Amino acid sequence: MKHMKIGGLMTSDVVSAVTATSFREIAKLLAEHDISGVPVVDEDDHVVGVVSESDLLAHHELTARDLMTNPAVTVHAEETVADAARLMVRRGVERLPVVDVEDRLVGIVTRRDLLCVYLRPDAEIRHRVRADVLSDAMGLPGDAVDVHVLDGVVTLGGHVRRQSQALMLVGLTERVDGVVAVVDRLSFDEDDTRLTSSTRSPHDTSW
Repeated sequence: MKHMKIGGLMTSDVVSAVTATSFREIAKLLAEHDISGVPVVDEDDHVVGVVSESDLLAHHELTARDLMTNPAVTVHAEETVADAARLMVRRGVERLPVVDVEDRLVGIVTRRDLLCVYLRPDAEIRHRVRADVLSDAMGLPGDAVDVHVLDGVVTLGGHVRRQSQALMLVGLTERVDGVVAVVDRLSFDEDDTRLTSSTRSPHDTSW
């Protein structure tokens, strides 16, 4: 299934600092560019840390080397938006420097950038569910079930053969970029998710 990659969402014109950048210069960068933090890079453009507004307010050291939080939490351009969002939440950061395969700075992505994904038009979400989930992932006709989308909430209705198909359909739809929630109104003929007692021998013992 296709997911939006960080490389397509990031800002590639990155404002950065070096370890010798002074407190005053960093404060000026943040004010001039209306940003809340900058990545700090070494002579090879490898990210070695991040300086945020809170770092400046909490400390008054002279250079970025003293101010920065390190090691920096970074993300690769090929990672998905969902992976980046989970990383931001887990590490409690507002921005992620984006690096290439050699860990060199190529961009930056913020929480605001990631939230833009959830502004994806309903019609586009509906198309992606039909094309990526139903057709590509599950091998079903695009109109096999009813797909209704309103404000990012997807309602799945109709009939499928097995309960496992219904569960898979809901799970995959939840992972489509831009989907806020999924309402499951699917029905099915066969419950193939439960193990029956007939599959156990008389000698089977549960411990």
